[in-house]
Amino acid sequence: MNEKAEGSSNIPVLLEAILFSADEPVPVARLAEAIGVTEREVLDAASVLDRLYEDRGIVLERVAGGLLLLTRPEYSEFIERALSRKIAMSLSKGTLETLAVIAYRQPVTRQDIEAARGVNPEASLETLLEKGLIQEAGRKKTLGRPKLYKTTDEFLKKAGLNSIEDLPPLDEDKSSTPKLVPDS
Repeated sequence: MNEKAEGSSNIPVLLEAILFSADEPVPVARLAEAIGVTEREVLDAASVLDRLYEDRGIVLERVAGGLLLLTRPEYSEFIERALSRKIAMSLSKGTLETLAVIAYRQPVTRQDIEAARGVNPEASLETLLEKGLIQEAGRKKTLGRPKLYKTTDEFLKKAGLNSIEDLPPLDEDKSSTPKLVPDS
């Protein structure tokens, strides 16, 4: 039996089955390889699923460079009532500010973060590393070779972004430190 021929006629169905089973975004290249088709065919199948899910409780999202099936956000209240839910990840204001500096200026050193925020970011860095929202990205080629930090795919998933380029633009006139939460 020719796996490619069989897979080609059912790409949307195969894509749906794989993504339904995944708990994190699956890269398009990996999906194409698994199904035995081109990346273009996977993206075309994703468009078919987008149309199919227009009036459904699920949606196909492009997140962290891959594809992921998710429930529609507008139904979250009902889902919460019906199912037990994980405890939301909460971050302090200082840790959020540190995360914002890293997200917008990555890769960045601890000293760069301290210069932007005016406080020692060690505790925030430790928290963000523990939660998997940032990771070390090597060392800067300067005196002392300080560690560089960047955001992770987990950050992209939690922020609902496909890539770091999808971050909202900064309004540099208001503040040099980006804000991820609105003023109270």
